[in-house]
Amino acid sequence: MAKHNQLGREGENAACNYLQQKGYQILERNYRYHRNEVDIIATYEDKLVVVEVKSRSSDYFGDPEDFVSNTQIKSIVNVIDAYIQQRDIDIEVRFDIVSITKTSKNLQINHIEDAFYCI
Repeated sequence: MAKHNQLGREGENAACNYLQQKGYQILERNYRYHRNEVDIIATYEDKLVVVEVKSRSSDYFGDPEDFVSNTQIKSIVNVIDAYIQQRDIDIEVRFDIVSITKTSKNLQINHIEDAFYCI
């Protein structure tokens, strides 16, 4: 497995553990619709929470959350629209980012609630 894929998987595992410890119920991981994917779909306080996980080995080029593009946001929104319609869900949706910076010494987790809106 490529090193960046391993870091991404470790980051998603860390994000899930972090969210579960905060009381989130994980419904889906790596949910795919057509060619697009959402990292985590969870519920929390009567909301459907869609989580994009960004993992990096340093913040040298910027914070991990800075690398969520408008194209990626549109893709995430399209996936969740399909998810909601397929399951006939009628609750508020929130879009979060969990950024993970993993160095040899520590793991830093930054959870940004309401990180973006449908655009």
